[in-house]
Amino acid sequence: MNDVCIRVTISGNVQGVGFREATRKKATPMGITGYAKNLADGRVQVKACGDEEAVNRLLQWLHKGPERAQVTDVAVTELPLELPLHFTIR
Repeated sequence: MNDVCIRVTISGNVQGVGFREATRKKATPMGITGYAKNLADGRVQVKACGDEEAVNRLLQWLHKGPERAQVTDVAVTELPLELPLHFTIR
């Protein structure tokens, strides 16, 4: 098991469509910790930490997001490994 931590910034119609809650519901059963938060410019930022395979599966899902979302861009930054205890909405 190889743990990783990434920050993902998602652009498009991603606020007001349940993106953060859907991300938490997707991440938690996979053992992924971190957060999802709205940014002032209309994007959503996700920090995802955990097993590399699980984080990659969540990243694939973030390219689409929940049903009402329209994702236009996804930017990924690798972060130093840190394993928060939970996945939270900020």
